[in-house]
Order: sequence, then structure tokens, then C-alpha cells
Amino acid sequence: MHLGWGRYTRSRLCAVGAMMRQLDKRGVAALEFCLVAVPLFILMFAIFDLGRYAITMQSLRMLANAGARAVMICYDVPNKTYTGCTGDPLPSDATKQAVAPFLYSGGLTPTLNAAQGATTLTVTASQAGFTMLMPIWGTAFNAPSASTSIPL
Repeated sequence: MHLGWGRYTRSRLCAVGAMMRQLDKRGVAALEFCLVAVPLFILMFAIFDLGRYAITMQSLRMLANAGARAVMICYDVPNKTYTGCTGDPLPSDATKQAVAPFLYSGGLTPTLNAAQGATTLTVTASQAGFTMLMPIWGTAFNAPSASTSIPL
């Protein structure tokens, strides 16, 4: 003799199963946020880091160009030599900071050197203590430098 308990049990099990499925969905939003947020933050910091590197390179180019202009003042045309401009063409840090203020924002000081070759004069600006913030770049972008060559 069947009293109908099977139906009651079956419907009750369906309700419990539906409730369990509802409980399983509660942590999905947090999991999806974690899966999306980690790559998003890595991408955001990588863009910030590359932007900082690009600004540093542009500032070094501006500093090298200003140094090359300062060296051209010392050029002796008849003898084709540079008199009085050895080493750093912009010796004071205040002059360098006026040309490229971003290079001084991290407490670092750029260096500027002029070297005369047989056919060109090369002015090189470098930032020795600069390092990238993200470890994914390795050391490829550390200690950037920019140079300007002037034909003699």
C-alpha cells in the first residue's frame, strides 16, 4: 500500500536541491572579481610603469639636447675643437633641473657627459638609479640613457 510519501520526499528533495544550488552561487561574484581584478591591476600598473619610463626617456633627450646646445657655444671653428667644455656641459644641478624637472622627482640626479670622436661630438644623459617598479620587465629598462650626436 502506497501512502504518497514518495511524492512528498521527492518534492522536498527538489526544494533542498534548489536551495543548495542557490547557496553555491553566493561566492561567484567575489571569485569573478578576483579573476578580473588581478589582470586589470597588473595591466594598470604596467601602463603606469611604461609611462614613467617614457617620460624619463623624453626628459633625458631634452637634457642631452640642452647639453649639446651648451657644448656648441664652446666650439672653436678654426681649430675644430671644443675649448673649455669638457665633462659635463651643464655643471649645475639647478640648470639641469630647469631643463628636465621630472628627473629629479625621485631623488635621483641625472648625469651628462660630452665626448668628442673623430667625426662627431656625442652628449649623453643618463639616469643611473632609475629602476622599473614591475618585476616583469627584468633589467632591460633600468638605467636609461639618451644621447645626441653633433657632426663636426
